[in-house]
Amino acid sequence: MGSKRSEVLPFQAMEVLNAANRLEQAGEHVLHMEVGQPGAPVPDSVLKVAHEYLSSGRLGYTEAQGIPLLKKSIARYYKQTFGLEVPESRIFATTGSSAGFNLAFLAGFDRGDRIAITSPGYPAYRNIIEVLGLECVEIEVGPETRWSLTPEILEEVHKEKPLKGVLVASPANPTGTMMSPEALKALVEACEALDLWFISDEIYHGLAYDMQEETALRFTDKAIIVNSFSKYYCMTGWRIGWMVLPEVLVRPIERIAQSLYISPPELAQVTAAAAFDAVEDYEKIKAGYAANRKVLLDHLPQLGFDVLPVDGAFYVYAGVSKLTNDSMDFCQRMLAETHIAATPGVDFDLTRGHQFMRFSFAGKEADIKLAVERLESWLK
Repeated sequence: MGSKRSEVLPFQAMEVLNAANRLEQAGEHVLHMEVGQPGAPVPDSVLKVAHEYLSSGRLGYTEAQGIPLLKKSIARYYKQTFGLEVPESRIFATTGSSAGFNLAFLAGFDRGDRIAITSPGYPAYRNIIEVLGLECVEIEVGPETRWSLTPEILEEVHKEKPLKGVLVASPANPTGTMMSPEALKALVEACEALDLWFISDEIYHGLAYDMQEETALRFTDKAIIVNSFSKYYCMTGWRIGWMVLPEVLVRPIERIAQSLYISPPELAQVTAAAAFDAVEDYEKIKAGYAANRKVLLDHLPQLGFDVLPVDGAFYVYAGVSKLTNDSMDFCQRMLAETHIAATPGVDFDLTRGHQFMRFSFAGKEADIKLAVERLESWLK
């Protein structure tokens, strides 16, 4: 019999992916809009670096904090993108952003501490927090706050029962909405006033359309920043990400990482450093996402979906109340009858998720257009 901590809810996006893969194995043409995975490959110039390094000799352990080459490249990224000087000593390479969240929760919190997240939100936040023996406090957000957490809401929840930390993503998953720099600054300042850890999930940085993303590092050196090469840089399978840490957490996280992970994959670190030099290629990929976004925003409302603002990332979070009162059943039928895979909203919001579903538009434009055609035929 398994442990109680293993009794977390399944990650529905992955459950849908499993079902979609079974259809493909049976010979069906499935349109994948369920997982947040770029459809484009890593650019050739980046892969060339990987091939050359792979042929040069043995791959081994590295420093737990990451190789100097990668940390220098990340520091340069913050200087070029945001005009910020980030000491390399505060940069920590991780085995994907998932490891970053594990390390942040383990180093910053003790068993039973309360961490606030927004609902809807990325389901792995909730599951990791609960598996580690922490308490996940889900705060419902909606259109009145543009699907973002505000200082006023945070202070009210903290007053009812003290929190120890807050985790916020901008651009957000599943909504794709973003906080303005002013809103982010106000929330960071509220956390500092309440003596709460502020964890900023910035893995969708680079993927903004109508707004400019901002890093929490602009406003504080006490935040825990988590980022990844999986989304903008198309490196999901390479399992490489990074953190920018407050000085006080650098050594604690290093000690924990040495035992949990030893080090991030050496090949992935070298390749990730090269990805920063391929911005022109990545911007072309992003232009493809923008075209896909337009296709969905132009057509989904006509088919009965209520679409939230899509400021960034590569998701449309759509209300389905005009079509069904059960998004789980709707997504299952849609997959079976149209071979379009998308994720039910219950993955992201345990209370209101039956009214929503998430479409990923990270795939090929031809697939997105075909998905719209199949939906039109199915729903009309």
